[in-house]
Amino acid sequence: MADTAPLSLCDREPHVPADRLVAEMVPPPRFDSVRFDTYIPDPNQPSQTEAVRVLANFAAGLSGAHAVGGGNRGFLGFGKFGKAKAAKAPAGPRGVYLDGGYGVGKTHLLASLWHATPAEPSLKAFGTFVELTNLVGALGFQKTVQTLSGHRLLCIDEFELDDPGDTVLVSTLLGKLVDAGVALAATSNTLPGKLGEGRFAAADFLREIQGLAARFHPLRIDGEDYRHRGLPEAPAPFADEEVTKAAYATEGASLDDFPSLLAHLAKVHPSRYGALTDGLKVVCLTDVQPVPDQSTALRLVVLADRLYDREVPVLASGLPFDRLFSEEMLNGGYRKKYFRAISRLTALARDAKGLVEGA
Repeated sequence: MADTAPLSLCDREPHVPADRLVAEMVPPPRFDSVRFDTYIPDPNQPSQTEAVRVLANFAAGLSGAHAVGGGNRGFLGFGKFGKAKAAKAPAGPRGVYLDGGYGVGKTHLLASLWHATPAEPSLKAFGTFVELTNLVGALGFQKTVQTLSGHRLLCIDEFELDDPGDTVLVSTLLGKLVDAGVALAATSNTLPGKLGEGRFAAADFLREIQGLAARFHPLRIDGEDYRHRGLPEAPAPFADEEVTKAAYATEGASLDDFPSLLAHLAKVHPSRYGALTDGLKVVCLTDVQPVPDQSTALRLVVLADRLYDREVPVLASGLPFDRLFSEEMLNGGYRKKYFRAISRLTALARDAKGLVEGA
């Protein structure tokens, strides 16, 4: 047994200073060691192999000096067959957009691009769309422009096309950064109502970022969710007693009942969900129930992303994770987010299975 009682997420109300938000704009722990050569393309999906080639060329093209004031050094154009070549501003894309369904490895490739770009970590940034908007909120728009304009590359994961206000804000920010010579790379979610698995995503993304469309080279990545490719089904939920016993037996575990955790998330800004999980080795949840409403569901999606990024296993009792969201939610505009959350929580539940067996 562990020497102390489990921690509780519901007892945590972290404060995250602005300088931490900037310092943490690097690939999260799950993607700290990924590289292009650790990406395993599906042999039945040639677009995955092509994506690695094009992105490696893109990274290699960023080896020149920072192109302050919209100069053209360090950026790539793409020829007829996607071959990298020197670009003359303002022709040639200064960014790439990875278009595809959930679980095809877009984040792996985006993080690999960050790692492959020949620049000091302080000269390249990686974060989700939510983290970027949180940075603007913490620093202010002009300070954010000043902070990021000296970077060689900005990678934005999960660009939120379903929030028009934030999309315009970030589109304006990206315009300023492109003018300062920053190269861009992004993945995104689909707009509400656009239910094709990525089929409409590229067009939606390019339209939503308005005047920046010509600066992006859309790169389609087909495939199935790799998290479940050839893997066994997710483990069934455990009994409350089993989860509680494992929590007390595991150093660095948290233990909360699911309804209380959902209520607590409403009191903590999503920008702090990463800090909410600081130091945790496993999250233990009892009485998992269907999520009651869309606002709560979207907060849970952010928490699932932060847990997945940080490789924190999730041990749970109650309903299985594929029953968290109602049919209405799974058929609605945020469908893609909910399926991503189910996919990631399922992977984390698989990671936690051995904790009960060893308790």
